[in-house]
Amino acid sequence: MDKNIYIYILIMGAVSYLIRALPMTLLKKPIKNKFIRSFLYYVPYVTLAVMTFPAIINATQSPISGVLALAVGIITATVGFNLFKVAVSCCLTVFAAELIITYLL
Repeated sequence: MDKNIYIYILIMGAVSYLIRALPMTLLKKPIKNKFIRSFLYYVPYVTLAVMTFPAIINATQSPISGVLALAVGIITATVGFNLFKVAVSCCLTVFAAELIITYLL
């Protein structure tokens, strides 16, 4: 099994390199298609969201408190609170929800 891990690492490295190198070598002209440019513009944001949202929900002892904190964070950010106030409100929400879940259930 130890020999297989080196093969896996080699394949993952080759795939990662090809994903980055092929577009750079094949696409030498600027992309003019609005749909493709828009798609490529939002890829980093979607990737960050896909990695962040499950971590927010699973970072607490109960997924319920994670979902509540996410909702509070979205609401407070939409209202216009700064980052510190959003973070504090989310932390307080998780703290309160965990206390309620621990003592009531």
